[in-house]
Amino acid sequence: MGQNINRVLFVNSEMAPYLPDSDFSCAAKTLAQGIQDKKVEIRSFMPRYGLINERKHQLHEVIRLSGMNIIIDDVDRPLIIKVASLPSARMQVYFIDNDDFFRRKALYGESEDKFFKDNGARAIFFARGVLETVKKLRWSPDVIHCSGWISHVLPIYLKKYYKDDPIFSDSKVVLNLVNDTEGKSFEKNFADAVTFQGISRSDVAILDKPTGTNLAKLAIDYSDGVIAGAADTPAELMEYAKSKGLPTLDFNAKKLADGSFVDTYHDFYNSL
Repeated sequence: MGQNINRVLFVNSEMAPYLPDSDFSCAAKTLAQGIQDKKVEIRSFMPRYGLINERKHQLHEVIRLSGMNIIIDDVDRPLIIKVASLPSARMQVYFIDNDDFFRRKALYGESEDKFFKDNGARAIFFARGVLETVKKLRWSPDVIHCSGWISHVLPIYLKKYYKDDPIFSDSKVVLNLVNDTEGKSFEKNFADAVTFQGISRSDVAILDKPTGTNLAKLAIDYSDGVIAGAADTPAELMEYAKSKGLPTLDFNAKKLADGSFVDTYHDFYNSL
C-alpha cells in the first residue's frame, strides 16, 4: 500500500468483552481500539453467538442493514445485523446473526473435540454477511483484518466475487492465524457450498479434503499478508504463506503482552 491507511475492517471470530476473556478475544479488542487511537477509522464484526448476553451488552438490531437473505445449499437464510457500543473504547461492534447458525449456546461445537456439522456453512454465511453489510454501509476499507477460522472464507469471496465492486477495489486482506482448527474437519460438501458466482470448483479444489488446515491455506491463497497471531500458530501455515511470497509477521509474545503489537500491525498494514 505504501501510504498511511485510513480505514480498517476487523472481522473477528471472537472479541472481548462479548465472550469470556482469552488471549485471542482480548487481543482483538486491544488491536481494534489501538488502531482507532491512531486516528484510523474502523469497523468491527463478529458472529452473534448464543453465548452473548444481548441485554448485558445492549445489542440491538439495525433494521436498515437487516433483511437480506443469503442462499447456502439452496436454502434462504435471513441475515440479521445487530450492533453494540463499547463506551470505554468509543467503538461500535457489528454482529452477524441468524437463528439457524448462531443461536446455539456454544461457539464451534458440542464439545472441544466435536465440531458442529454445519460450521462450513456458518463460515460462508458469516463472510458474505460481513461483505454485504459493508456494502450497505458504503464504507471502503483499506485493510480487511481476518482473525479466526470463521473468517477464512472471506478472502476468496472478496478477491473473486467482489473483485469488481468499487467498495472493495483497493482493499488488502491481512490474515491473522491462530491454532483454532488443526485436526478439525468441515462438511463433505464444503467445496461445493463455497462455490459461487465467479468462484469455480477448481478455485476451491483444496477443500476436496475439507480440513481446517486446508481452509486456512485457501484463505492464505487470497490474502495480501499473513500474521502469526499466537505462539502455537501451525508452522505449516506460516511456511505455506512464505512459499507464496506473501509478507508475513511472526508471533512476538512480548509485544502481545505489552500491547506494542498494535504498532507492529499498523506498520504491517501500511507496508502492503
